[in-house]
Amino acid sequence: MPQIRPITDLRNTNEISEICHARQEPVFITKNGYGDLVIMSIEAYEAMLESLAVDTAIAGAEAELAQGGQLHDAREAFAALRRKYFG
Repeated sequence: MPQIRPITDLRNTNEISEICHARQEPVFITKNGYGDLVIMSIEAYEAMLESLAVDTAIAGAEAELAQGGQLHDAREAFAALRRKYFG
């Protein structure tokens, strides 16, 4: 369940920081009853960026395949890399 807090709670920065770090998910801040800000820990932010990078790479690979890209057998590709880099 997402944490939703009013903007006045930002006065207590230690409490908001503890919530962000303990839950490892965003805290939604409202102003006059409407969504205004999202706050999260650096760790949660970096995890989100990493997940986005993986999703983007997968989407790119799927698009390339849809445009007639060539598939390679994973075992053969790893074997070729081992031969190239480890003799």
